[in-house]
Amino acid sequence: MSKSVRLADIAAKLNVSTVTVSKALSGQKGVSDKMREKIKGLAQEMGYQPPVKVRLPKDGRGGNIGVVISERYLDQQESFYWKMYQEVATDAVSKECFTLLEIINQQSEQEKAMPKLLLEDKVDGLIIIGLLKEDYLAMIQENIKVPLVCLDFYDRRHGCDAVITDNYYGMYQLTNHLFEMGHTKIGYVGTLLYTGSITDRYFGYCKALLEHGQKVREDWVLEDRNRDTGYREEGFAFKLPEEMPTAFACNCDITAGVLTEVLREKGYRVPEDISIVGYDNYLYPGVCSLGITTYEVDIKEMAYRAIQKLIKRMTGEVSKQGILIVEGRILLKESVKRLDHI
Repeated sequence: MSKSVRLADIAAKLNVSTVTVSKALSGQKGVSDKMREKIKGLAQEMGYQPPVKVRLPKDGRGGNIGVVISERYLDQQESFYWKMYQEVATDAVSKECFTLLEIINQQSEQEKAMPKLLLEDKVDGLIIIGLLKEDYLAMIQENIKVPLVCLDFYDRRHGCDAVITDNYYGMYQLTNHLFEMGHTKIGYVGTLLYTGSITDRYFGYCKALLEHGQKVREDWVLEDRNRDTGYREEGFAFKLPEEMPTAFACNCDITAGVLTEVLREKGYRVPEDISIVGYDNYLYPGVCSLGITTYEVDIKEMAYRAIQKLIKRMTGEVSKQGILIVEGRILLKESVKRLDHI
């Protein structure tokens, strides 16, 4: 039996991208009439057969669910998203659906290369875990032909379905906990506007400060990663203020753990001198030996809700589009000290 012809095979013959071939064969804009005819002619000559879509049963069983994650979220210190993907895959299997994972590298994001899962029309629906670069996400939104759910972030420009944790009130509760423990000088650690989650958590922190009569000090709001890449590359350093707060609310546990070790290297004791809270309830082994007080994200429930919402879209069931917020819970550990003056 001869091997089926792929879009990539046609693209290689004409020295064009697979995105161009896909647009030409599907009648989308962005391809000249001359190139479109050339691509269609070659596709016919090579015997290209577009995938045949099988109508899914009402319960969605047997469907293929694509999952896309940027590689920057899967390095050693961000494998929280591996855990999230595992929950998505597990829940999909329970619904008799299959998951296909595609990891998007930096080059693909920069060059706006369409995920192969979508180019080859292999999936009935797509879940994107973690925020992608804005222009790359916009490109997917413009070209996607299957239902889409964003997991652990929302797309403010296109208003698609999304499932997120309770970033705002989660950090609000954590900051309130610091006030309850006697702290009034509280900083925030997170690169604002890098992701919606980091920024939403910052505003939860601001709400707690406002309610306790405290103002946000700019020198107590620290960046925790490179704004352009999202990585803590070699040479990155926390810019600690001259006057230190008594506590820091960190946008995630990884940041909290790294900051804890940095403070220890500079002679500060945690929590004796400075208290720390994080978010997620996920620390990669070896980052920090201290238990970080945190807001636990309900990954299992988020994955369940994302699969449930996507299957409804895949089967044509009418449901309200929008953002679904999943609550978590505070876990008290070793990183916060009660101050004596309360």
